[in-house]
Amino acid sequence: MMGAAGMRIVFIGPPGAGKGTQAVRLANQLQVPHLSTGEILREACRLQTEIGAQACQTMAAGGLVSDELVQQMVATRIEEKDCQQGYILDGFPRTLRQAEMFDALLAQRCAVLDVVLNIRVEEHELLKRLAGRGRQDDDTMVIKNRLEQYEILTHPLLSYYLDRGKLHAVDGHASPDRVHAEILQIMHQVSESKGNSCSN
Repeated sequence: MMGAAGMRIVFIGPPGAGKGTQAVRLANQLQVPHLSTGEILREACRLQTEIGAQACQTMAAGGLVSDELVQQMVATRIEEKDCQQGYILDGFPRTLRQAEMFDALLAQRCAVLDVVLNIRVEEHELLKRLAGRGRQDDDTMVIKNRLEQYEILTHPLLSYYLDRGKLHAVDGHASPDRVHAEILQIMHQVSESKGNSCSN
C-alpha cells in the first residue's frame, strides 16, 4: 500500500453505510489525515478564524453553511503540513457544485482527486441499521426522508465522478473487515495506474 501515499481520496456513502468507520480505518493504515467536514467546521468555530466565525453565525441561526465557506475551510485545511502526503475527505464534497469547485481548487495547485469510494448499501439494510441505533429521531419516516434527501443530492455527484473515471463502488453489505479489504484492493489498483497530474 505504499503506492497509495500522496493520494487524495473522497468517501461517499449514505447514513448507516459505515463510511466514517471505513474512512478512519483507511486513514490510519495510510497514515494520512481523516478530514471530516463536521470536524473542520467545529475546529474553525473553536479557533474563531474569520471563516469560522462566519460559519458559526450561520449555524447558530439555523442556516446551512454555504458551499463557498465550506470550500474555503477545506482549502485552508488541506494546505496544512500533515496533508502534503495525502488525505481522506469524509463528508465533502456533498454536492455537484462543491465537487466542481474542489476540482478547480486542486487544478490551481497542480493536483487532482485520485479516487472516490462510494460505499453502497441497499435501503432496506440502511433502515435496519439506522433503526438499530435506537435514537429517538430515527423512526422509519425520518430515516426514509434522510435517505431520500441523500439520494437527491448525491446522484449528480456520483455521475460527475463516474464520468471522470474516479468513482469506485464498494459493497457495504459485507462485514467491516471485508469492506476494508475491498477498499484496499481498489486503492492498490488505483495507485498502480496513478500518474502525474501536471507536466513539467
